Amino acid sequence: MKNEIEKYMVIITFISSYFTVFVMSGVILCTPSIAKEFGMNNIVQNWILTAFTLVVTMLTIPAGQIAGKYGFKRTLYLSNSIFLIGLIGTLCAHTTEVFFITRLIQSVGIAFVNVCEIAIISLAISKESRGKALGIIITAVYLGHSTSPVISGFLNYNFGWRSIFIISIIFIAISVILVKQKITPEWKTNENDKIDKIGSLLYMAGIGFFIYGFTTLITIEGKILTILGIIILAIYILYELKQKTPAFDVNLFKTKSFTAYNISGMFGYFSVMVFSTLINYYFQYVKGFNSALTGLILIISPVVMSITAPYAGKLSDKIHPQKIATVGMVVMTSSLLILSCLNKNTPMYIIVIAMILQAFGTGLFSSPNLNAIMSSVDEKYAGFASAGQLATRAIGQSMSLGLLTLIFSWIMGNLNLSTIYANMILKASDITFIICAIVCGFAILTSIIGIKSDNKLK
Repeated sequence: MKNEIEKYMVIITFISSYFTVFVMSGVILCTPSIAKEFGMNNIVQNWILTAFTLVVTMLTIPAGQIAGKYGFKRTLYLSNSIFLIGLIGTLCAHTTEVFFITRLIQSVGIAFVNVCEIAIISLAISKESRGKALGIIITAVYLGHSTSPVISGFLNYNFGWRSIFIISIIFIAISVILVKQKITPEWKTNENDKIDKIGSLLYMAGIGFFIYGFTTLITIEGKILTILGIIILAIYILYELKQKTPAFDVNLFKTKSFTAYNISGMFGYFSVMVFSTLINYYFQYVKGFNSALTGLILIISPVVMSITAPYAGKLSDKIHPQKIATVGMVVMTSSLLILSCLNKNTPMYIIVIAMILQAFGTGLFSSPNLNAIMSSVDEKYAGFASAGQLATRAIGQSMSLGLLTLIFSWIMGNLNLSTIYANMILKASDITFIICAIVCGFAILTSIIGIKSDNKLK
């Protein structure tokens, strides 16, 4: 019975992980079409993904405590249902406002889905096989990345951007049914805890102000909101230290290796989050390729990642996982440096090499870093650790997308993205790649610090 349940959990997490990424990657590829239909300028267009990631970031910490109290299985069922409702809503959206509202509904569901999947894998599977199981989830993520450009590009070009949501609706509905009918056990880590509403609100407000302010940092309002966000987050940390049942046990960050691995993960995901968006912009706005052709080229990176990730996850059960992650980040940095010199005449083979390096490095980095984080704390903290690593990862991703919005608005103002502004798009892209390469260098340093201080995995 246990093996059957584990089998279905792998299937469910695979489907959920795949289609959360499939939709995200598909939306990135279809952004020009969506922006054209709704008449969005470049700032609003960049917020299509930024707003989505921001909500996931804001909800991840509260999601960890809520799911741990009421049950990870129950929460997974409800959150996949919310994701499904959001998908249906976006399919029917005919205004910019409705489109964003339904996308935010999707992000609420995904925030809880992500926490539940990793926590359940950590609780239900032995530590000796955890890296392999996490590698399966990461594989689903990269398969989503690899197939989404081709499938979404074809569907968008021939049937319109809404068609990518139809496929997702079918499979997420299957996932909801499987959770309801096939998963009987329940996993709870803090059933008797009182929900920390104040702590959750402080965290959400602090992250919200900080990320939104960061995206508009060139304005006085942006600077004020960024500082306000930092102040609220500081208050949040002080508040949580005094709580018996905090929304997140910040004492986990007293473990030096846990902190270092999370910071390394945050910097790492910051560095690679905008990669697909910038490459997509390059092919469609600089080279003038259509979405179908762009999708065929973009498949290179995720295919390499989907091949690399499971082996990296399996290897991380035998070798210190963060050492593997560090090698991956070195490779990622080299790719970003190559792309920081991108121009209209850059040979295609150079871009392909950079895409392969980025994919190989990210594949080496992702699942081992996750394994290192989850293995650096006791199992009773699985819910908090899962939420913590997802939050730091999402913060890195949100800040990365915020940087994208900030730089493009600085270079282009509120102009619509178009091939006639190719030079400005290239300038903004090069600056973004340089900053991401520098941040990835900091990720390597924090990773090394974590490895040296890790007594649990040595």
